[in-house]
Amino acid sequence: MVFWNRSEAEETVFLLTGFPGLEYVHSWLSIPFCLAYLVALTGNVTILSVIWVESSLHQPMYYFLSILALTDLGMSLSTLPTVLAVLWLDAPEIKASACYAQLFFIHTFTFLESSVLLAMAFDRFVAICRPLRYTTILTNDVIGKIALFCFLRSLGVVLPTPLLLRRYHYCQARALSHAFCLHQDVLRLSCSSARVNSVYGLCVVMATLGVDSVLILLSYALILSAVLGIASREERLKALHTCVSHVCVVLIFFVPVIGVSVVHRFGKHLPPAVHVLMADIYLLLPPVLNPIVYSVRTKQIRLGILRTLSRARRL
Repeated sequence: MVFWNRSEAEETVFLLTGFPGLEYVHSWLSIPFCLAYLVALTGNVTILSVIWVESSLHQPMYYFLSILALTDLGMSLSTLPTVLAVLWLDAPEIKASACYAQLFFIHTFTFLESSVLLAMAFDRFVAICRPLRYTTILTNDVIGKIALFCFLRSLGVVLPTPLLLRRYHYCQARALSHAFCLHQDVLRLSCSSARVNSVYGLCVVMATLGVDSVLILLSYALILSAVLGIASREERLKALHTCVSHVCVVLIFFVPVIGVSVVHRFGKHLPPAVHVLMADIYLLLPPVLNPIVYSVRTKQIRLGILRTLSRARRL
């Protein structure tokens, strides 16, 4: 809810929303959310720890995986405080400054995840299509520059968003649609002209998620072409096997994005709880499933976890 009637100096306050119509079971719904956050935090910290400890995993592919794990940690921590506050503590109010900060981090980590997935696709492309030059192309210096570029691009495209939102007046007494702040959700409450933000937001999505998804598809088209040119069936399967984990995490990220877009565009008749659930899945599913996928599908990570646990027991 927005209070704009006392003083212009008084900071705007928004009201976050859990699951409309299911408020009486919010305390029960907080249990699976707590478990999901616990799995996300534990899984990604485990991936980071194993890559840090195991010298055999100090390779480009696993460096990118560690960046993905850091991104997933950031995504989880961005939404955790307000989601649990709404579901567990029934504390839905959030000040505008805190809301702008949260949406900044949520969108930055979202675009960063897309960028990292593109970088990982490039890693697979080089490994399969240019195997003899793999170590000379993806040096530590190059990986550092790619990581820095991903971070600066995500930071740069999101930074104007909260700065523009601060200029608007919010005079509609309506709540936000989720248990966290999103750009479009806050924007719809503005009684000022929001055309600049709307156009800018659309351009950012097309220039990041849109371009990244096309480039990832192009990378895999080139990879598939190279694999089909390999004479040995065993070698073809081996090459494709190295891409399975990455394909899974790409689908885990982009399928919910598409689902949220479809529900938002064509699901006006659906209950509000469905829209809330889709947004929660979109933000929480990748941090939860990505470490599980790489732990199960990647032998080196799985063995590294077992060795780390074995050392921990001996201590």
